[in-house]
Amino acid sequence: MYSENSLLRRTLIVAGWTLLGLLGLFDAFVHGVPEFRWTSLLTMVSGPLACLALLWPARRPNVQVRAALVAGGSLALTTVIVTWASPDLDDTFGVLESVAALVLLSRAVGTVPRPRMGAAVAAALAVAIIAIPLRLLPTDLYYGIDDSVTGCLVMTLAVGLALAWGLRTRLLQEHRVRDIAAVRQRQRLELAHDLHDFVAHHITGIIVQANAALTLQHTAPEQVGPLLENISRSGSETLDSMRRLVRVLREDDHTGIRPGQLWAELARLVSAFSEDEADVHLQVAAAAREVRLAPEVETSVHRVVQEALTNVRRHASGAAVAVRVDVHGPRLRVEVHNTAPAARHAVPVGGRGGFGLVGLRERVQAVEGALTAVPTGDGGWRVTADFPVLAAVAGSPA
Repeated sequence: MYSENSLLRRTLIVAGWTLLGLLGLFDAFVHGVPEFRWTSLLTMVSGPLACLALLWPARRPNVQVRAALVAGGSLALTTVIVTWASPDLDDTFGVLESVAALVLLSRAVGTVPRPRMGAAVAAALAVAIIAIPLRLLPTDLYYGIDDSVTGCLVMTLAVGLALAWGLRTRLLQEHRVRDIAAVRQRQRLELAHDLHDFVAHHITGIIVQANAALTLQHTAPEQVGPLLENISRSGSETLDSMRRLVRVLREDDHTGIRPGQLWAELARLVSAFSEDEADVHLQVAAAAREVRLAPEVETSVHRVVQEALTNVRRHASGAAVAVRVDVHGPRLRVEVHNTAPAARHAVPVGGRGGFGLVGLRERVQAVEGALTAVPTGDGGWRVTADFPVLAAVAGSPA
């Protein structure tokens, strides 16, 4: 899917460059070879300069500066041509410049961060674009025609369309930003809700070990030291969990997992998924089963697999799925890979334009993990997450 999108994007880029080139030729040869007076050459130069301002690859100068420069230059050029051009000059008013300025206007409206600045720049550029056909005014007065007035009306309509498209882009972007913020907030609240279970798990263990130490301090004092070390380690892990999670509250909208039951829950999750999607396999390496994970990491591992399988069900029905969990160095790696779907879908696996992976990445990063989601060469999708593991505690099996 992504290869098809890349091909479409390259095709559109080539088509855009071709259109701009044809418009430049139109400016030069629409009435034959133009008269090579200095005013005749101005529109042949202004078009490429406007394209340069539109397509300049660097981020500096920014869009508002480029739009302001194009607006000022265009108005100045219109004034010069109206004042100094020959009335019998057989030339165009600058189609390439007009199209480049319209695209720049739409981009400025859609991307300038400060609304007042964007409105000011858009107004200046709109006036400059509408005034471009006035360059034909000396010829109109000489021959008694009204091409300049007609051109101004057409450019007014074009400016309205460019403004509408830019506002649409701006509204969509703002809506997307709000949606991403909402997803991230929901994930933060979801993590905070798990805090009670995590702390209760740790504190229960601390209390049990403390009571055991009190009991053994007179009968078996040599066993008190390891117990106190375990209490210290458990307390440190609890503080780490609280530092990562105790920031927000959340609504209860999912069922979590209990600490220590991750592998059983993953097996149940894959089993439930295989009822609808038969070709799914779960592989948990022996090294992964032996490592110790913080409770919040266990729930995040579960959520990664759950979200990845949900995306497969939505966007790649019939694909073969492999869930693998292994240890790579000091990190636990979770990988969910699916092949290409049985039928082509308009939306790529992972939800183009969706926010599931955005929230998932927020959750993984909150527990000091990392998440990647990339297309594969066979037309499928691979979601990979790395998580930190805990050091083994004296007396524990791991």
